[in-house]
Amino acid sequence: MYESTILALGSMALLMLVQLLIADVVSIKFKHLPGSSVPTDHNSLLFRSTRTAANTNESIAIFVLAILFCIFSNASPNFTAYAAWGFVGARLTYAGFYYSNRPLLRSLTFVISLLFLLALLLIGLSVWV
Repeated sequence: MYESTILALGSMALLMLVQLLIADVVSIKFKHLPGSSVPTDHNSLLFRSTRTAANTNESIAIFVLAILFCIFSNASPNFTAYAAWGFVGARLTYAGFYYSNRPLLRSLTFVISLLFLLALLLIGLSVWV
């Protein structure tokens, strides 16, 4: 019933793993000392790759909770899947724009990902009202 949504969760986990690996490889390339702070510089790939991973970490809990809310509320599996995949797609696009230093497009896709989170919450809430 929620197979596509579960696949979106797995895809998001894969995206997070890839982002972590990119941040680690870039850190090694830049000879960054683990545990030390990364200088704030949007022109630095080191900064952008660590912020991409960190930003995904900041939003993943909401994504998982919103999906669980939809599933446990028995919300529409199709709408839940559309919103879940929309979030994954927006986060993938966001990462690409952050890595390539496209701030306006990055911000736009960040907002789109937030709208998909809101959609998930509204989909789950629709069962209760």
